[in-house]
Amino acid sequence: MSRNFDDAPEILRRFLNYVETVQGESPRTADEYYLDLRLFFRYLKQVRGLCAANMLIDEISIKDVDAALLKTVTLMDLYDYMSYLSRKRENAAAGGRSGIGSAARARKAVSLRMFFRYLTKQEMVLDENPAAMLETAKIKKALPRHLTAEESVSLLSCVDGENSARDFCILTLFLNCGLRVSELCGINLSDIQNGETMVITGKGNKERTVYLNEACRTAIAAYLPERSKLAAPGERALFVTRRKTRITAMTVKWLVKKRLGEAGLDTEKYSAHKLRHTAATLMYQNGVDVLALKEILGHEQLNTTQIYTHVSNDILRRAAEVNPLASVRPPQGKSKVDTGGEHEEEA
Repeated sequence: MSRNFDDAPEILRRFLNYVETVQGESPRTADEYYLDLRLFFRYLKQVRGLCAANMLIDEISIKDVDAALLKTVTLMDLYDYMSYLSRKRENAAAGGRSGIGSAARARKAVSLRMFFRYLTKQEMVLDENPAAMLETAKIKKALPRHLTAEESVSLLSCVDGENSARDFCILTLFLNCGLRVSELCGINLSDIQNGETMVITGKGNKERTVYLNEACRTAIAAYLPERSKLAAPGERALFVTRRKTRITAMTVKWLVKKRLGEAGLDTEKYSAHKLRHTAATLMYQNGVDVLALKEILGHEQLNTTQIYTHVSNDILRRAAEVNPLASVRPPQGKSKVDTGGEHEEEA
C-alpha cells in the first residue's frame, strides 16, 4: 500500500489494498479513502458509546473496528453521519466553522459506498449493503476558471531569469497538452518518442499518448541543454531541480504561482491546475471535438469532459454571425403592411 496506515484495522487495510492492487487506483486515492473512512469509524464509535465520553473525535482509535461493528450499520446511521458532517464537523478550510461543504460530503459518501460494496461483494461479510441507497445533495458545478488566450501569451512572454527554459517548457506543456501536475512531474526522458509524441501516465497508472505541437517541441528542445547540466547521472526525469532530482508537485505549483505573479495575473484565482482548464477550454473553443478532448485530457468518463463544453457569449454571438442567412436584408419597396382581412394564426 501507499503508506503505513498505523491506525487502520485489518478490514480497512484489506479494502485499501484491494483499491490499489485490484482496482488500480493511485496511492493518493487510497489515502483519501483511508482518511474518509477513519473519520466515519471514529464517529461510529463515538455515537455508539465505544470510547470515553469526553474524548475528542479526532483522538479516537479505530484499531478495534471489526466486521461485527460494521454489520450493525444502517442506512439511517449513514444519513445521521452526513448530517453530522453538514452541521457539526469542524471545517478547517473555513476557519474552524462547523459544517463541511457539499463537495467534501459527496466525496465521503463515495468512500462509504465503495467500502460497504466491498464488504458486501468481495469480503461477503454483509448480506445487504447499507450504503447502496445513500444519496447526497447535488453539487453545483462551477465553470472551470481559465486564462484567456491573451493572458496565456502574456504568461509565457514574461518567463525570464533563473530556470527560465525549464519553467517556460513546463508552462508550455500545461497550456498546450492539458496535463495534470502529477502527470507532468512523472514524465521521463524516454517518454518523448521521436520528438513528436509523449507518453503520459495518468490516474490509475493509465497511459495515453499526447501529440506535441511545434510550441511544445521547440520548448523541450530549448530546455534539454539546461537539463543536461542540472540532472544527476542516470536521472530519468524530464524536469529536474537544482538538487539534480525529479521535480515535485509542490515545486511545480510554487513556480507556476511565481510566474503568474510576474505576469501580473491573479495568483489567488489561478494555479497550475487552472492551466489544465485553460488548455482544455481553449482547445474546445477553437474546434476540438469533445470526444477528442476526452482522450487528450485522459478522462475516463465523457461527462467529466463535458464541463468544458460551456459556451461564452462571444461564441453564441459568433454562431449567430456566421449563419449564411445573417446578411439577408428585406427587399426594397415591399415593406407595406396589409391591415385588412383576418390574420392567420401565429405558428
